[in-house]
Amino acid sequence: MSDAQVIIGGGLAGAKAAEALRDQGFDGPVILIADEEHLPYERPPLSKGYLAGDDDRASLFTHDANWYADHDVDVRTGVRAERIDPRAHRVDLSDGTSVDYAKLLLATGSSSRRLDGADGALYLRSLDDSDRIREVIGEDRTLVIVGGGWIGLEVAATARQAGTRVTVVEPQSQPLERILGTTVAEVFAGVHRDNGVDLRLGVGVKEVGPGAVTTDDGDLISADAVLVGIGATPNVDLARAAGLAVSNGVDVDGGLRTSDPDVFAVGDIANHDHPSLGRLRVEHWANAQNQPAVAVTNMLGGSAVYDRVPYFFTDQYDLGMEYRGLASSENDVVIRGDLATREFLAFWLSDGAVVAGMNVNIWDAGDDIAALIASGRRVDAAALADSSVSLDQV
Repeated sequence: MSDAQVIIGGGLAGAKAAEALRDQGFDGPVILIADEEHLPYERPPLSKGYLAGDDDRASLFTHDANWYADHDVDVRTGVRAERIDPRAHRVDLSDGTSVDYAKLLLATGSSSRRLDGADGALYLRSLDDSDRIREVIGEDRTLVIVGGGWIGLEVAATARQAGTRVTVVEPQSQPLERILGTTVAEVFAGVHRDNGVDLRLGVGVKEVGPGAVTTDDGDLISADAVLVGIGATPNVDLARAAGLAVSNGVDVDGGLRTSDPDVFAVGDIANHDHPSLGRLRVEHWANAQNQPAVAVTNMLGGSAVYDRVPYFFTDQYDLGMEYRGLASSENDVVIRGDLATREFLAFWLSDGAVVAGMNVNIWDAGDDIAALIASGRRVDAAALADSSVSLDQV
């Protein structure tokens, strides 16, 4: 059997897995399959710095071509994995070749959820998508965004700062309401309104074309371009066809092993059995950054467990935010600080324990928030809201 370690996926997670294999002393063949024509790159700048024109193209790539050559990593760009044969330990590729593996890591990421009938609309998932959006934003341009989630709001902020007139159509009563609850979601609505975004809330879409959106209450909103940002779906078809256990993503244990002991999964597709939070799948940068090293340890015979608290960040106008943990709109929310000035901490409680926390324009609280979540202990809500009380004393 081959001793090759094969990685399927050309995003950050794939690149970090290749890096971890060499950092952890593996000196055998490493093959990385990337279906895009680009070397593996990071996605957060696609809606932020790169889209704005502040970050140059080269800064997106996790490693340059020289790094892969120097570390003897065989990167095959523009090639798609078509089929996994777990019994034969083989991956068949779109160019007609195949590769054998000792261990296989799936980092296939996710795809933009499509809106039926939205012909000509833009989506944002890839570098090429971001390039297309860059061409339609700027002074005196108009953009309608369907969906007020993270991608929609980040693009709205970048487009507004470039001089674009932006309308966001969102069926919830506040953007991000399902994730953050009404109190904190109103902060994000406010910052966008203050920066000139036309928020159409509590309304869905009836029809979407390349230059117009018709809402379900009959309004026609014309624009130079329409962007649909209604979430993402994990790319699990390859895993499912291979007979791996798939539910809300590819099911993996605490060490990121799939139902096949020689196949691992990380990043957006990993439906992870977290040791303290239970089974969850998180579509954010931090998992792509941090899970591969744990998976690689186990691919090489170790017994590591991925136990990091989920993490997410966003930058919109003058609002910078970090979010840790995992909450829902059903949780109780406690605020420490001032919502009006957008300098505050928010905590989500379940049965008296903090399950998630957010720091907005406050940059020295992240570690304390993470520790509070990890402790799982019940807290005093009044002390939690009191800025004079240290977080380790609440």
